[in-house]
This record gives sequence, structure tokens and C-alpha cells, in this order.
Amino acid sequence: MKIINAIKKINPNAEVVVRGNDINTCEIEWHNGTTPISKADIQVQFPIVEFDMAMEDLRAKRNKLLADTDYLALSDNTMSEAMATYRQSLRDITEGLTTVADIEAVTFPTKPE
Repeated sequence: MKIINAIKKINPNAEVVVRGNDINTCEIEWHNGTTPISKADIQVQFPIVEFDMAMEDLRAKRNKLLADTDYLALSDNTMSEAMATYRQSLRDITEGLTTVADIEAVTFPTKPE
């Protein structure tokens, strides 16, 4: 998947089939006139793809935690200050992250009682 995502970073319209997960040994078939991209150029995109995938995972976890407390944000509820702060901390959790290491170091806030 990482190879396909890297190719799509370079050419979002690429029609391609990739067999294998290792850029050095995989077989890449280019279809319907898609201009081939060198494996070296594809590999350059890997850090960006890895970051995007890590952010996607982080956002999914964050969104689940927000969804678990959405009922508290309904207009017929009075949300505690602690819960409002928790939810804001969740929404802000992706700010300033620039590397996969930053994402891996994220600590989720503790949900108040």
C-alpha cells in the first residue's frame, strides 16, 4: 500500500499494479498510458506517505474518543469545564506534528469522570 500511495503522491491519476511490498524487488505495471515513475522517485515519497498514514491513524483514534463524548455536547446537556477542556485537547492533538516520531510520542488526555 505504501508504494501505491507514494505513486499517487506523484501522479494521482496513475493506473498501476504493484506486486510486492519491497520497493527494491517489487514489480510495477503501468497501465493506460501512465508514465512510469522511477523506483528512486517513488521511494523519496515514503516519509511523506508514512507521515500521512500515521496522522490518519491518530485522527481515527482521536475521532473515536470525541464520538464517545459527543452526547455530552448536545444542547440539552451542560458540559463540565473538565469535559470541555478534554474535548478541546483532543481536537488540538494534531497541531504542530511534523514527523512520525512526533505522532508516536502523542499522549492522549485522560477522560474526566
